Amino acid sequence: MAVQSQASGASGGLATTKISDVIAAYRPTTMFRSPTPESCITSLDFDDTGELLVAACNDETIQLYNCKEGKLNKVLPSKKYGAHLARFTHHQQGVLYASTKVDDTIRYLSTHDNVFLRYFKGHTAPVTCLAISPGGDDFLSGSVDNTVLLWSLKSAHAYGKLFLNTPYLAAFDPTATVIAIASPSTSTILLYDFRNYDKAPFATFDLLELEQKFTPKSVGRDWTKVEFSNDGKSILLATNGQGHFLLDAFDGNLRAFCYRKSNAPASRAAPGRQEGVPGQGDACFTPDGRYVVGGTNEDNMYVWDTQKEPSQDLVLKPEHELEFKGSRGAVVAFNPRHNLFAGGDKEVVFWLPDPHAVD
Repeated sequence: MAVQSQASGASGGLATTKISDVIAAYRPTTMFRSPTPESCITSLDFDDTGELLVAACNDETIQLYNCKEGKLNKVLPSKKYGAHLARFTHHQQGVLYASTKVDDTIRYLSTHDNVFLRYFKGHTAPVTCLAISPGGDDFLSGSVDNTVLLWSLKSAHAYGKLFLNTPYLAAFDPTATVIAIASPSTSTILLYDFRNYDKAPFATFDLLELEQKFTPKSVGRDWTKVEFSNDGKSILLATNGQGHFLLDAFDGNLRAFCYRKSNAPASRAAPGRQEGVPGQGDACFTPDGRYVVGGTNEDNMYVWDTQKEPSQDLVLKPEHELEFKGSRGAVVAFNPRHNLFAGGDKEVVFWLPDPHAVD
């Protein structure tokens, strides 16, 4: 895997500066190219410390990056089972990921010695999401088999199961007490009390009218990610269409539609769709919850300021466009501790604030 580097990792005086002071100054600094033109990054995730990044690739490898040093640490093959949705647990050397071949087992890998610690068998169709509880060793998974399974890292057997229509996306809120499950086919987001997951959802957000207004060509499909902001006040529902829905996490009302031009086809298939390379969504919140950073279906990156007043019809246009001709942000993740974010397509790109561009 060739590496083209223009700068180091998340070191330097701007690493923990207030995001609003540097958001317009992000520039691509380090690019890690895939070994073959056909290889595509399908997921990205930072560990709790922000020191490491894990990427899953459709060449059936898991890649580990050191963010401080700006380098690729190791490549772990998963040729037999494939790999998607690689997620750090709260143990820095522990990674969960979904299989793409042989079966639909979720695997728990020690990246230190490349040994499986546990297998989580229960799904009977491809896994579409993995969400780790911020409060401990619990996690949940959604699948094309129309179930959501609840697990503990300590047991190979699921301790909970929900039967739902197309529960392809899920997320924990920052307090680890609420889970959101997004169902594209029913155009709904369901909120559950995590401690009483077997009870009916305490809130249901119906997004059909919003889809018909803002994304009429993709009603009931093309949802790619659901995510809570770190303050728990907003939910981001990312799509492959002309923008993303920014919702009030308490009542489901639309705060803004984060508009983007959509002149190019999406480069990753939405969960549950069989054609194309899978992904995890190309938008995410910054750790302060103020901004949404996302791909453009071209090469540049957009930044939406959620504190900015949207238009009368609740359309929010990008506040900044971060220029880069060389890599599409098909998957995006923001470092939880440092002012660094990563984008992935046929390569992984680190973005850092340029000190010369900061006022």
